[in-house]
Amino acid sequence: MGSNHSSGKHHCNQYLNGQGPPSLVQQATDEVNEKYKGLNGGQPAGQMTWVILHKDLPGFPSDNTVQISFIFPDGVQTDKHPHPGQPFAGRRLTAYLPDNHEGRKVLKLLDRAFNQQLLFTLSTNKEGEDVITTKSIPLKTETERGGSGDGYPDSDYLRTVRKLLRDAGVQ
Repeated sequence: MGSNHSSGKHHCNQYLNGQGPPSLVQQATDEVNEKYKGLNGGQPAGQMTWVILHKDLPGFPSDNTVQISFIFPDGVQTDKHPHPGQPFAGRRLTAYLPDNHEGRKVLKLLDRAFNQQLLFTLSTNKEGEDVITTKSIPLKTETERGGSGDGYPDSDYLRTVRKLLRDAGVQ
């Protein structure tokens, strides 16, 4: 038989040894965990804090503003990053939400996603530098819409972010 044992034979051998094959639930869980392994844990160590600013965002004239700060110190990449053992530069990022019922819900969800390491990752940019970037959850990093579109007004933003977070398993 040599080294060409199939995984099916491996399960069969385990069964003969009294351990039995993995259940369908376990096989599915293992497959899902393998598929999404890269999505969890790639976020560098950092801190998320927020304060309330007594000013409104465009499109939310009667609400204050939640200012969220993300702070990542300089660090060394792990095996979950593009170049393990290599240093990377830290980053400070500020995001904004309206301070209303929906904005507070999104803030709680973003906090959960941050703690589950789902918001940021290290990736290699066009210049070949490894930088901290957002994953698939967009953040409003400007209070007003500039050329980048990362600001307000944006009447669909809170709904869109809640859906993306829900799709990522954050509820």
